[in-house]
Amino acid sequence: MAQIYLLVAGVMLCSIPAYSLGWNLPRSHSQENKDVFQHLEQMQRIPSQWCLKDRTDFKFPWKRENITPIQVTQGTCHHHLMLQQIFNLFTTEDSRAAWSNTLLDKLLSSLHVRLHRLEQMKKDHLDCRDLGRAAREYFHGIHVYLKAKEYSPCAWEVVRVEIKRCLSLM
Repeated sequence: MAQIYLLVAGVMLCSIPAYSLGWNLPRSHSQENKDVFQHLEQMQRIPSQWCLKDRTDFKFPWKRENITPIQVTQGTCHHHLMLQQIFNLFTTEDSRAAWSNTLLDKLLSSLHVRLHRLEQMKKDHLDCRDLGRAAREYFHGIHVYLKAKEYSPCAWEVVRVEIKRCLSLM
């Protein structure tokens, strides 16, 4: 029973828009993040509490307390890298098999718009190698998890909740 309360508390915390990490993004970008978040919310197919046994720590590479000043100045780069990896995750054949195509297409469309706008914002070619490596390792762990769980509905639900958590920190 305590696990259910922890899950509900976690979902509630992830549903609250997180404060910006200090990155100065226009308000339209905030709305676009909300759109992506909302599409992920609509994609829920099974209750999260059914999947408590499948939870794992994907080791999200950035926490508020370990964001360096260099990473803060590379906020656009960070957003772009993370959204690109989320886009890649949801464009797989296994993702198509797991989700409603209509909802998945809406999510991918929102991600595409967001990625395009972030690309337009990049004025300099920022050095994102360290950020890119961390993002790739994080999402590689998610791919390995899905494969190990044979792309089960619960595995996808755990990943969906994790991506929502990831977006709430961006």
